[in-house]
Amino acid sequence: MTSARGGGPSGTTVLCTASALVAFAANSVLCRLALGRAEIDAASFSTIRLASGAVALVLLSLGMRGRPLRVGGNWGSAALLFLYAIPFSFAYTSLGAGTGALILFGSVQATMLLAAIGSGERPRPRHWVGLALAVAGLVILVLPGLRAPSPGGAMLMTVGGISWGIYSLRGRGPAGPLPETTGNFIRSIPFALTVSLLSARHLHASPGGILLALASGVVASGLGYVLWYAALKGLSASRAATVQLSVPALAAAGGVMVLGESVSPRLAAAAILILGGVALTLAGREGRPGSRSG
Repeated sequence: MTSARGGGPSGTTVLCTASALVAFAANSVLCRLALGRAEIDAASFSTIRLASGAVALVLLSLGMRGRPLRVGGNWGSAALLFLYAIPFSFAYTSLGAGTGALILFGSVQATMLLAAIGSGERPRPRHWVGLALAVAGLVILVLPGLRAPSPGGAMLMTVGGISWGIYSLRGRGPAGPLPETTGNFIRSIPFALTVSLLSARHLHASPGGILLALASGVVASGLGYVLWYAALKGLSASRAATVQLSVPALAAAGGVMVLGESVSPRLAAAAILILGGVALTLAGREGRPGSRSG
């Protein structure tokens, strides 16, 4: 794949990125569908999601022609995956699909862009303007007032976003997208089981809730994250951060179509600012490490 650092991403990178972003949006809709209707508790949803994702990834690895099972990843990335998945689920007990996705990927963008700047990437002036617009959109979304999201839910989703941002930065592992993701999912299971045990008094799951958690784990998470790890090979940290802010629009559209959620003026204004900021940030070539902005 052609790296985005020296120009535009390759066709393979674009395809992997687009597919992964759709999967991320589907995760928000599936989680909100399950938890918003109390089909399953948040801890059980997360545990089933991570465990089923691990099983699917192992089976996918075993099914590849002529290749033995390879497991990469590490405990640090697995802990970050867990610290994303658990707050994500608990936050969606009180947040709508679109609102949650806006907070999540706004936090992801801030985390990854700060890391990119720290590593020597030099965003151009329009990138700073784009970031300012995106931050303004998030401020509008979470300010106290009419129809502002739950403070507790917003805080949990912010924690999840920071964890996901760091996880993505660690996603360029040497073993390859499938082995890295498989190993991280397998290692995350003990963490998720611990939370389920601590929440034993509140565990409940209907057949529909279990199916939604399985869909989230196998398709939207397991396969989606493999595609994302593959996309990261051709994306710089700053571009990887900003493309993810297209997910809230997809999640909000899914929330309206699947969940019957309304689009409030606050959400619409925040989405316009954030997505406008993304467009500015993605425009043109990126500054190389050590280069000046211009």
